[in-house]
Amino acid sequence: MDGYETKTASQALERLRAGNLQYQKGLHTIGDTSPEIRRHTARRGQKPYAVVIACSDSRVIPEAIFDAGVGELFVIRVAGNVIDHHQLGSIEYAASHLGAKLIVVLGHTLCGAVDAAMNHDPSGYIRFITDEIKKAIGEERDEVRACCLNVAHSVERIESSLEIQSLEQEGMQVVGMLYHLEDGRVEVLPRW
Repeated sequence: MDGYETKTASQALERLRAGNLQYQKGLHTIGDTSPEIRRHTARRGQKPYAVVIACSDSRVIPEAIFDAGVGELFVIRVAGNVIDHHQLGSIEYAASHLGAKLIVVLGHTLCGAVDAAMNHDPSGYIRFITDEIKKAIGEERDEVRACCLNVAHSVERIESSLEIQSLEQEGMQVVGMLYHLEDGRVEVLPRW
């Protein structure tokens, strides 16, 4: 049950990096999904080592990208990996009640939501997503840079939470990452 052995944000980040290397090599197994781990987590609860806020894009599968199994990641998916009160409440729950040591905002290249914000004027409820992305990217026209700015904006939204600020003082970390659809590589983004 090694998913429960991650004690620090640095260890959690290293597990994600190692899992992503497995994924890039095509050696991933999507972690432990065995009957034993399912029974274990059913009896003892979940203790994810990381929260991953990812885009809903069907090509972005956090458990596969990081080679994680049952109980290891607390995944929140929403188009454009934008953050509102619902996502923030889920993040606070996973960090403060489940003990996740790392929060990752996982953006990706060729993001349709970022493209929609940059190049289209959608209507309906999609506008809630694209308006948030437009706030993040401003007049940026480079797609990859816009994706990175969008991730940075979501990181800032998460870190505006007093609950998250308190947990960061205790060693929890919030990081932005960019997943490259083309080759499966994930890079940790610098702080902006």
